Amino acid sequence: MTITVGIPACNKLIDSMPRYENPARYSIAVFGGAGALPILIPPMGEAQLGLLDRLDGLLVPGSPSNVHPSHYDGGDSATPDSHDTERDHTTLPLLRAAIARGMPVLAICRGIQELNVALGGTLHQKVHDLPGRRDHRGGLGTMEERYGPKHTIALTGKLAALLGAAEITVNSLHGQAIDRLAPGLVVEATAPDGTIEAVRVESAPGFAFGVQWHPEWRYADDPASVALFAAFGGACRNYAAGLRRVA
Repeated sequence: MTITVGIPACNKLIDSMPRYENPARYSIAVFGGAGALPILIPPMGEAQLGLLDRLDGLLVPGSPSNVHPSHYDGGDSATPDSHDTERDHTTLPLLRAAIARGMPVLAICRGIQELNVALGGTLHQKVHDLPGRRDHRGGLGTMEERYGPKHTIALTGKLAALLGAAEITVNSLHGQAIDRLAPGLVVEATAPDGTIEAVRVESAPGFAFGVQWHPEWRYADDPASVALFAAFGGACRNYAAGLRRVA
């Protein structure tokens, strides 16, 4: 059975030309890890909701941009040069609609933040400025250094069962994080400083998780990432077959 997973793209200005894109590693992980064909979704607003009829899953990727605080009554933006409103207007309705129809969802980094905002939660705009919190940004260095292991997280609930572990070590490349948890989301992982690292949509009939780290980075070399993408792919196949079982 051929299954397809939609991946919303970002709107970026490169060489004075707008481009719709995201890093290839997300599509590589969907293709190799989930066994699905990746379909990029241009950030063109609610018009893209019609694509859900043709998809078996939705992966919402990370991005250097941040959700605009106007979507969660967050006041003035602390990162005014780091927004992608076209993506906001596409991913937020896509997430709500995908969850409403029971479609498998995997939301990564910016994606977990979008998931929380889409369902009514709020964000810390600069988590590293909060007392007692570590700096979760990737820092300087090579890509290998920036995406290398940074800290452990404690896993609970269905995510712990899915990954077969109570603790794993993850990378960390985010400046924002969940503040007030959205209604209907359950915390499934936390960092040692209390930062929420994973959530699950409690009412979802199948796979609907958000993770704050980047499991797509060299996914095949990490057992937890292999398990996560395999479970996502299995849930997409179940959805395509009309079974909608819990992954």
